[in-house]
Amino acid sequence: MTRTAVVICPGRGTYNKPELGYLHRHHAQRMDLFHSFDTIRAEAGQEAVTALDGANRYTVSKYSRGDIASPLIYAASLADAQALAEDIEVVAVTGNSMGWYIALAAGGALSPQDGFRVVNTMGTLMQDQLIGGQLVYPFVGENWENDAARKAELLADVARINASDGCDLALSIDLGGMLVLAGNEAGLKAFEAAYPTIQDRFPMRLPNHAAFHTALQVPVAAEGRARLGAEMFGQPERPLIDGRGKIWWPGATDTQALWDYTLGHQVTEAYDFTRAIQTAAREFAPDLFIVTGPGATLGGAVAQSLVLADWRGMSDKAAFQAQQDAQPILIAMGRDDQRVLATG
Repeated sequence: MTRTAVVICPGRGTYNKPELGYLHRHHAQRMDLFHSFDTIRAEAGQEAVTALDGANRYTVSKYSRGDIASPLIYAASLADAQALAEDIEVVAVTGNSMGWYIALAAGGALSPQDGFRVVNTMGTLMQDQLIGGQLVYPFVGENWENDAARKAELLADVARINASDGCDLALSIDLGGMLVLAGNEAGLKAFEAAYPTIQDRFPMRLPNHAAFHTALQVPVAAEGRARLGAEMFGQPERPLIDGRGKIWWPGATDTQALWDYTLGHQVTEAYDFTRAIQTAAREFAPDLFIVTGPGATLGGAVAQSLVLADWRGMSDKAAFQAQQDAQPILIAMGRDDQRVLATG
């Protein structure tokens, strides 16, 4: 019996110390694909993806860099998307932030190699310029119950800080029950000063992350458009759901517009991952939501997005967990205990 699934590709911050060796552990049979990525890296004078993944030691200072993390995450995620069991029918593909680039390749709008070129180019540009930074702050409590008033209050404070002299601060990613905020150092510090530490870790800065999905990235978007041509983009083979919740349909996609969104709005405007997941649920009603690796941290944001939509009557964390225990609807391939549910 066929299982329908929406595939969800992760963004930055998902290849950490436990993931070192991910390509070699899970995808030894795909080394030809990875070596094609190595060739692209070599042309740019960069260290091979296979060497990075096969290293003996992981350091945050190195592996959190955009020009290192991005190609590793792309290779791992795309390979996972290619490793699904034969009885799984992928009805749509989406992703979080950089995961949109991976989704383009997983959904067939970019070849594996051109997808890698996009990810590697944009990750390198972000790292070279490293404009601004990011932090994460939740607006839901421990049980994930929707608190629209709290979210509105936080966003109003973000706007107030952004209007202050010398401060840049904006919503970067609407991420389930969390807000990813981005801005310059003054803006980030102003927010941190205004809000107490909660859950022992928030507000949490993200190392080596620039002010993604804000107007501060206009120079990066311009350079990306100059280096990456629209001719790389083709018709998707599967529906793609972008960071606005818009669906790009096979056979009906304006590929110039897809290029324009990917290297324009997607870089410089807020990314609504929550809406992308809710669109996936409502429009495609899949049996499964499959989050490709590496890592498994995006699973929480997917679950929270479904809870915030009250999907299938799941209105809080307990209701989601009860559904997950009865019949799993969310599979994180970065978790060894769940991976087998997707790969067979």
